[in-house]
Amino acid sequence: MTHVAMPLLSAWQNFYVMVGSAAAAVIAIQFVVITLIANLRRPAPAETISAFATPTVVQLGSALLAAAIMNAPWSSLCAAALVLGLFGLGGLAYEATVIRRARRQTYYKPERADWIWYALLPGIAYATISVAALFLWTYSCPALFAVGAGVLALLLVGIHNAWDTVIHIVVVRLPGEAGE
Repeated sequence: MTHVAMPLLSAWQNFYVMVGSAAAAVIAIQFVVITLIANLRRPAPAETISAFATPTVVQLGSALLAAAIMNAPWSSLCAAALVLGLFGLGGLAYEATVIRRARRQTYYKPERADWIWYALLPGIAYATISVAALFLWTYSCPALFAVGAGVLALLLVGIHNAWDTVIHIVVVRLPGEAGE
């Protein structure tokens, strides 16, 4: 299966270039917005940032990394599957950390929607990529679509969470701030 990888993966090249570019752009925009807003108000505690803002950057960075993995010149689908499987398992391990951090922080009480967007959906995306990696060399076409769905889900969840973070920073007033 050494020469099968390139034609199968090259068909996805434009998709992953778009997803990776979008993820990189949203990461940059989030950095700029948070930096600008940080000068206007008191920052949230570090444990809250690591529970909500950092996972958003990781989700977007994961979409970018997965796009890079899928654009790499793999000589075999087996090698790509191994890297994707490790990527997905690493993402699941990170999601366990996100859940633990969200439970420990005391600044903000996560609502049901927060658990869905910050823990459940990224976990499903990473699990989808991991399972798809298992089937990449036997059921290539459906597995490639599953990987694409998982990576796109990471991008869309990251976009949602970046927007959610910015809106929270703009709308929610902390005790002791102007207008409070």
